Amino acid sequence: MKFDRLHNLMQQAAAEGVFPGGVLLVSRQGVIEDLFVCGVGNRFTQRPVTAETVFDLASLTKPLATTLAVMLLVADGRLALGQPLASLLDVFKGTDKAAITVRQLLNHTAGLPDYRPYYTELVRVPHEMRRHALLREIARTPLAHGIGQTELYSDLGFMVLGEAVETISGKRLDRLVGEAVYAPLGLNAGGPPLCFIDHAAPTIFSDVAATELCPWRQCLLEGVVHDENAFALGGIAGHAGLFGSARAVHILIAAFWKAFCGDSPEGILPVEVVQSFLRRGNKGERPLGFDTPSKTGSSSGRYFSSATVGHLGFTGTSFWLDLQQAIGVVLLTNRVHPHRTNERIKTFRPKLHDAVMNILRTHTETG
Repeated sequence: MKFDRLHNLMQQAAAEGVFPGGVLLVSRQGVIEDLFVCGVGNRFTQRPVTAETVFDLASLTKPLATTLAVMLLVADGRLALGQPLASLLDVFKGTDKAAITVRQLLNHTAGLPDYRPYYTELVRVPHEMRRHALLREIARTPLAHGIGQTELYSDLGFMVLGEAVETISGKRLDRLVGEAVYAPLGLNAGGPPLCFIDHAAPTIFSDVAATELCPWRQCLLEGVVHDENAFALGGIAGHAGLFGSARAVHILIAAFWKAFCGDSPEGILPVEVVQSFLRRGNKGERPLGFDTPSKTGSSSGRYFSSATVGHLGFTGTSFWLDLQQAIGVVLLTNRVHPHRTNERIKTFRPKLHDAVMNILRTHTETG
């Protein structure tokens, strides 16, 4: 069978403890060519992973929700990429972060640090005041380097973008992207789910992959966001909080690919804005809101073209979309279950992606 090599790699990884369970989806030109599941979503109950299993997507939230929301606001003329932070959120006026632009937040050149454990203090603040408290803390956090000087991947930048999106749109992030994009694409209402889980009114999934036995929360996390900062914000944040199935992630990235090619079904995605976001900058900067394969040691392996966008999630999730070869690979796992110290997926990902590309290239040449 064409994809046996991939299935064997996935089964071997689950058996050897790279992750408890996983779903691999391979597509070409927006059409699914292979969908394979293996392992368990919960080590303790031994519940098997299925094609419908919902995973905590972690930082896939950045491109698939927050960046998407920024695209919509840019297309509507309500937000500009060159707009400074001080014009978006009052808390940054008169600070050393006032001149940071939306573009710099999207391509991680804003100078902000990568991560800070704000949740330890946020949980002491009343729920309704936590978002403002977070912004106040970010405003006080020293820059890691000068604005625009270098690229440093930052959760903080996307926390800020999430808050800016909500301030400008007057809608919560999950509702903005849900109403404008997810629902029209059939994601949720009877279709494959892509959504945030609001602590105040949680969506209950019967088939959700467990993540960590969390030492801070002292419980096993199932259907509750793994990221502590996002948890402190009620489950909805610009940097993390999105949950979804492999098929749902595929549907959205296939829509991105079609928009990049100039075709957006029913005008759901703004074609010109999507095209501008997915292209590298004039000086080789990363696409806006997305990651690209690094020149050496990329998690995407060796064979994706330079016209590739994607992202990794801390929980063990990823997607890569080769815009030139029209190939998409979605890998969803719960590698942090039951403990985040398991990092064996770092060596597995490139091996798997190389196998995908070798199979597709071989069958293209002989087909």
